[in-house]
Amino acid sequence: MEENGFRLIVRCIGSVALFAFSSQYAFAADSARCVANIEKVIADGSVPAKATPLPSKLSAKLDAAVRSALPKTAAPGVIVGVVTPSGIWKAAYGKADPSAGTPMAVGMHTRIGSVTKTFTGTAIMQLAEAGKLSLDDKIQKYVPGIPNGDRITLRQLADMTSGIASYTQSAKFQDVLFSEPQTIFTPKELVAIGVAESPLFEPGASFNYSNTNTILLGMVMEQVTGKTIGEVFKEQIFDPLKLKNTSWPGDSVDMPVPYAQGFTLQGDFAKPDAPSNATNWNPSWGWTAGELISNIDDLLVYARALGTGNGLLGAAAQKERLTFPGAAGYGIGVGCIGGWVGHTGELPGYNTTLFYKAGADIAAVVQTNSDIASGDCKAEPTLTDDPRDTVCSSPATRVFVAVSEALGQPYTPPNPH
Repeated sequence: MEENGFRLIVRCIGSVALFAFSSQYAFAADSARCVANIEKVIADGSVPAKATPLPSKLSAKLDAAVRSALPKTAAPGVIVGVVTPSGIWKAAYGKADPSAGTPMAVGMHTRIGSVTKTFTGTAIMQLAEAGKLSLDDKIQKYVPGIPNGDRITLRQLADMTSGIASYTQSAKFQDVLFSEPQTIFTPKELVAIGVAESPLFEPGASFNYSNTNTILLGMVMEQVTGKTIGEVFKEQIFDPLKLKNTSWPGDSVDMPVPYAQGFTLQGDFAKPDAPSNATNWNPSWGWTAGELISNIDDLLVYARALGTGNGLLGAAAQKERLTFPGAAGYGIGVGCIGGWVGHTGELPGYNTTLFYKAGADIAAVVQTNSDIASGDCKAEPTLTDDPRDTVCSSPATRVFVAVSEALGQPYTPPNPH
């Protein structure tokens, strides 16, 4: 590892990939009531979203909010989209490729990191609805050799209460990825790394955001369906929702065009004044925990479907998904804060927020081509010319907070990083 390199794999699709989710992160104790009037939320999904532009006054307010956040955001470019009962608004800011001077544009593809977990959780619930598995099945039924596997349920894998350690926290894993980012990892290899450091606690006894959990769910999906993950996602989610710009890359480093270049301070070669270009780092290590690629149009459609269940799950299953047990506020591959249901995602070079405001029928998505935090950050690197702020925040989260306030539905990260 070079002297100036940084090892922060926990941020990629790990502990900070979802609203700074980690073992030290907790939601309010009333998280089970995060979504009020679930029946109304489900009903909202049955009304088609308007394709007309938002009223000019609200559009201007959103644009001003984003522009106010940009100077404090350590990202070359940003894409933002909002859908409300009044219409839709999308805009792009900054550069997709600073060296070439290419402007960021609406419709460009980015890697969406842990937002992938919501797809995995959705597919698992669909298989349960179809009677092909039960969320109460034990993981031992599908994958042998997991510590406490005879007691860990698929539900506990999905809501991060299994006690299985995340492979991304392993120094062994980080040594390989950050020195050789083109390494191809298999799901079995990833699980083995996490298992070697497990268990962290008894099944169901605590919350720990672990990518290994979601990899195991992917292995179950392939076993139950007899299909590849790419085929499962396409048949069960992409096609039903007509997501034509969302793709499963497998172990390919290629990005669909047009796409934004992604920049990071993670890895062995990045410096505070010279971030690494991580656009073509091999994404195989993310698998069902963080591999997907998408664009703003598809993500807005998906965010609303995720929140309401429309086109994805029946009413009973969606009601179950929108009931968040315990104090962690994390359900079956999805989280909730203050009525905002969704996920964030980070892979080296990219940061995404995808949320649906239950009850207000608002979907909001932010894509950035940087995962570099900015502000008063104590435990992670920032750029040499970091835009100072009293709050440490990843770029997409900073912009999303500004957007939520402009919408009159403020989102407040309980533990901003």
